[in-house]
Amino acid sequence: MNRLILLSSLVVSTLLAGCSVPEGPATRLPKANVLPLAIDDAYQFRKILLSSFDPEYIEPQAKNDMILFERARRTFGAIDSTEMAQRYGNYYTIFWRNSTRSDVTLRLEYRQAGLGNYVMAKERSYPDAVGSHRSTFEVTGDEFSENGRVTAWRALLIVDGRIVALSQSYMWR
Repeated sequence: MNRLILLSSLVVSTLLAGCSVPEGPATRLPKANVLPLAIDDAYQFRKILLSSFDPEYIEPQAKNDMILFERARRTFGAIDSTEMAQRYGNYYTIFWRNSTRSDVTLRLEYRQAGLGNYVMAKERSYPDAVGSHRSTFEVTGDEFSENGRVTAWRALLIVDGRIVALSQSYMWR
């Protein structure tokens, strides 16, 4: 009985360890091309978490433990003020799922304060994706310091060159 419990816990921990592979950097697109809209119920966004790490909008003496932890997490490993400044920016964590196996591309399109209506875009590709997924995007470093904070955004799930799911901020037009 103990061997069965030990074996099952070993299998579960091995499967969960395979799910925790860190993502590489998102591909930045030179131009966000316009795609046709073909919404499909098999693809959906579950939740989008936004966080900002901007020295202009940070209260210096925050009393909230969650805010302090988020700041400490974002700055972990930064040795000097230059490395700290490279971590200032906007962070997006996107939870989505699909019920049919397909090659899915997740695109984050966004506008920044210093660029006006010009649309920037970053993508991540998921070949043969099915089930629930968690993806992250960052607008940090020189991109953030030169062009400013993100003013509007939208997230797209793209399959075969068509937008099958869409979620956007209130300010997107």
